[in-house]
Amino acid sequence: MRRRPGLSARLKLTLSYAGVIVLAGAILLAVVWVFLLRYVPDNVITPGPGFYRHRGPGPPFIPNRSDLWRAFAPRAAQALGFLLLFGLLGGWLLAGRMLAPLTRIADAARLASDGSLSHRIRLEGPRDEFRELADVFDTMLERLESHLDEQQRFAANASHELRTPLAISQTLLDVARNDPGRDQGELIERLHTVNGRAIELTEALLLLSRSDRRSFAREPVDLSLIAEEAAETLLPLAEKRRIALEVTGETTLAVGSPELILRMVSNLVQNAIVHNLPDGGTVTVHTASEDDASVLRVENTGNLLPPELLPTLTEPFQRGTQRVRTDEHAGVGLGLAIVHSIVRAHDGVLDLTPRPAGGLLVTIRLPIARLAPSPDGADQRAMRTTMATEGAAEQPSWTRSSR
Repeated sequence: MRRRPGLSARLKLTLSYAGVIVLAGAILLAVVWVFLLRYVPDNVITPGPGFYRHRGPGPPFIPNRSDLWRAFAPRAAQALGFLLLFGLLGGWLLAGRMLAPLTRIADAARLASDGSLSHRIRLEGPRDEFRELADVFDTMLERLESHLDEQQRFAANASHELRTPLAISQTLLDVARNDPGRDQGELIERLHTVNGRAIELTEALLLLSRSDRRSFAREPVDLSLIAEEAAETLLPLAEKRRIALEVTGETTLAVGSPELILRMVSNLVQNAIVHNLPDGGTVTVHTASEDDASVLRVENTGNLLPPELLPTLTEPFQRGTQRVRTDEHAGVGLGLAIVHSIVRAHDGVLDLTPRPAGGLLVTIRLPIARLAPSPDGADQRAMRTTMATEGAAEQPSWTRSSR
């Protein structure tokens, strides 16, 4: 944006300092005039009758108001001139010293606008307004640099992941074109599988982008109902892998998007089922309200996880060597990345803790909803609890209990 040229902040501060000093001097001189000189008579002052008798024959010179003013005015003007020069010079130096941190901040901002985010201000000295501004600016640059690096890695990984199914599809089509006698049903089935994986990856990327933008309406959501719905959906997968799936807890109201929170819980439960023991594993989903937060815990058995692997689990397309799956539920490497993005979009906290016996404990804290559950929600919860209780005998791999 083009602006017309104007006075610099340093010059404005200099003029302000000089103006204050000159004004203070003028007030001081005015005080001298008002409270001293105006009480001196303006007429010729002569001594009293007794003066000649005691002091001699000649009358002394006694200055009146005019005489004092003629002597005082030039010196007052010289003093004001000195104060003006002193104020300009001292104000210029003082303003330059005061604005030096702001100059460094402006230089760093200029470098950032040119695309360099690695520069930091790092102002020394005790905390004041300028140093607080510099620290905030350094923090912003650090986050921007981290976010930019993350986005670049994400774009590169997404391009690679999307290129793989496209390259496979191209290869299958080339094979079908060069070998017309090949079994077309097998090629079509493989194309269908590859295309489904590409669609799944694209939908995951869109969901991740939506949660990052926080473009969703917020409303009270019962985490216990969401956990039950996710468990019902993933029950066939748990039965297939002979995993015991249990949902416990109480009514836990959070604030957010029901769709995104359902996807978050579903991803956690699916990961807990897939990355589990080959046989006889367990998955426990628990909801509770603790310390002004709605808490969701998903705990599963499995292999021991090294601590250095945990920070990479929430990064896009980072699966970890001990968690890679090759079956139909291998996913696209965005499960926990989507969970982390949804939690962050809801101003929540995600914590991953490895279990000593193997497996993972995932704890999510979301802002609690202060609204009481509606009667419809209570009826719906009662209905879901009844359905879970009635189905417990037929589906022993999933249990629903409350505390």
